[in-house]
Amino acid sequence: MKRKLSSRSASVANSSSSQSTSSENCAYCGSLNLHRRLVTRSFGKGDKLLVIEGIPSISCGSCGESYFTAATMHEIERVKAHRKALAVTRPIPVATFA
Repeated sequence: MKRKLSSRSASVANSSSSQSTSSENCAYCGSLNLHRRLVTRSFGKGDKLLVIEGIPSISCGSCGESYFTAATMHEIERVKAHRKALAVTRPIPVATFA
């Protein structure tokens, strides 16, 4: 049985709304002006393409960097390793830029 990767829709994952975090400092500049948001990222290409929705990302309002925590990276790797059990297939339109 295949499971969804996330219970959140792609529109939520791509939204610009974010939550402030106050207990962490930016890994790059040390600022406390951090925001959490959910993002969608693709990994691989062709037959190996995997899109993961709802990945928690940290964005710094001071230096502009966005990054994933180590725990998030481990979960991404786990999802990639178990893609056949976790992923659902969806048709997606692809366009070429100009």
